Amino acid sequence: MLTIASARPGPYAFDIATTALLVIDMQRDFLEPGGFGESLGNDVGQLRRTIAPLAALLADARAVGLSVLHTREGHLPDLSDCPAAKLSRGAPSRRIGDPGPNGRILIRGEYGHDIVDELRPLPGEPVVDKPGKGAFHATNLDVLLAERGIRSLLVTGVTTEVCVHTTVREANDRGYECLVLADCVGSYFPEFHRVGLDMIAAQGGIFGWVADSARVRAALPTNPVLQPSS
Repeated sequence: MLTIASARPGPYAFDIATTALLVIDMQRDFLEPGGFGESLGNDVGQLRRTIAPLAALLADARAVGLSVLHTREGHLPDLSDCPAAKLSRGAPSRRIGDPGPNGRILIRGEYGHDIVDELRPLPGEPVVDKPGKGAFHATNLDVLLAERGIRSLLVTGVTTEVCVHTTVREANDRGYECLVLADCVGSYFPEFHRVGLDMIAAQGGIFGWVADSARVRAALPTNPVLQPSS
């Protein structure tokens, strides 16, 4: 077992064999200029700060054989899986399914729907397409994790208070132990990010644990640069 002693609200222990790195919705439509996120008036730079630490974590996780899974939020081209309440969100002509600089906004198969180049999945890493905020809703994520014997999740991605939070809550209800990596999740709103992390670790870890990715990288057994301590 590896232990992150400085996690909040207390030490987090995990076994590489039963742990997966979950990368949530690091998509062009959310992180790049011209995408859905920016069309809503958001500063995508707030999300892009997560790319570098997450890329470093991904490299180390792959080096030690940690399971890696990715998710993408998006919808079928005919929008049959997009509820009306979600479809009406956003400014007219810049809503889900409308044309954008990177193709139709949040539509599966479009350029903007895919994951940013810096975090491109490797062959063999599952990519779970989800129609909702949570990664377990209307997907096969639970099955994929069960097939791999996964009981612990290192959670990364965007946004902290929406898709990350919803997924952690779903995972908690299903019995997974989640460590959310504070520098590898992001929000368009810094205050939402801070409060979202505080909510996860509150009341003795009501939804999970929180730590920086450097602590996890330092604990991985084959990392040649950082000391294996927490």
